[in-house]
Amino acid sequence: MTSVLAQVGAAVLVGALLGWPGAVAAGLAAAVVALPYGWAVARLDAYPATGRGLVLFAVDHSWSLLNTVAGALFLALNLVGGHRLDRGPSRGRGRIVVREQALPGYATTVGNVVAGLTPANEAHEDLHVQQGRLFGPLYLPLVALGYVLCTVCPLWLRRHDHASWPITGPVRYFTHGVYPHVWHEAWAYRRDRLSRQNGDPGH
Repeated sequence: MTSVLAQVGAAVLVGALLGWPGAVAAGLAAAVVALPYGWAVARLDAYPATGRGLVLFAVDHSWSLLNTVAGALFLALNLVGGHRLDRGPSRGRGRIVVREQALPGYATTVGNVVAGLTPANEAHEDLHVQQGRLFGPLYLPLVALGYVLCTVCPLWLRRHDHASWPITGPVRYFTHGVYPHVWHEAWAYRRDRLSRQNGDPGH
């Protein structure tokens, strides 16, 4: 319930800039996605009942609230699409895991909601959750900016691994070129490589 109140309250404050009709409309819109999110948090015991859990919850509903709201919307869309919650990897981990992939062939993380989590990609997706908490309200705009810059100014072509990520057309220009080189993905893939080199069995 605290999660729902935080999201709806923030939406009401933003909507209030347009007067009371804006506040009401924003609050109702936020409730549509905040209620399923709050239900999932409670159902999955997503936040551990420890000091760490309290800190994660506080960060997700203050500094990283924009990411949490985006994650709540992402979760709602997954649930509408018939996707299922996965309790095991969610419980006490400060994240909500959806079993099915939102995008075929890819795990996707928005806020602290992860769709398509597997043991092989867990550390990678967890880093995206941490990035959101670190950069807070700047994270999603920076991600969008990264995609725009990598798409229109492909300086990454100078160091691109064409053997592992062949670019054979417009679609693969994005999926094999832009995608692995945007800053937040490049960071995660680099950590994946370092972990494998260090023999970490979790990667």
